[in-house]
Amino acid sequence: MSYETLHSESVYHGRAFDVRRDEIRLPDGKTARLDIVDHVGAVTLVPVDEQNRVWFVRQYRHAAGEVLLELPAGTVEPGEPPLECARREIREEIGMAAGRIELIGQYFLAPGYSTEFMHVFLATDLHPDPLEGDADEFLSAEAIPLEEVLRMAESGKIRDAKTLASLMLAKRHL
Repeated sequence: MSYETLHSESVYHGRAFDVRRDEIRLPDGKTARLDIVDHVGAVTLVPVDEQNRVWFVRQYRHAAGEVLLELPAGTVEPGEPPLECARREIREEIGMAAGRIELIGQYFLAPGYSTEFMHVFLATDLHPDPLEGDADEFLSAEAIPLEEVLRMAESGKIRDAKTLASLMLAKRHL
């Protein structure tokens, strides 16, 4: 199959992402217009402490209209390696640093319309080392026993896709 980009134009430039409109040629020769969210990428952490608890944040998500339970995560700064982003985000979001951070997987978050690529890290050997968080984030951190986390994921109590996918990747390591 062959796809060819015929034209691409920027239609929106925002703080967290840009949007572009592409005109592409499809394998059958027809053309289609696609709106694409350009995102620099992100990290998600699965922080596990010595008591085998997984650390989460509760955060209001305006698009969802509710407070969601999520794994700590954040956007990679331009030029920032994902590992450094992970080290920063865990300190900002749950006030902990990890003695060990291991890349356990990667995935596209929503490849139908976005370039966002997620790097997932397992964080262990946690110790307090807070870093001031983003001014527009109001988070509360909480630790939940692993067995309860898995039940919550299976029962639909965790509804954030990056959290569910990252927990699936982490399951074989826990």
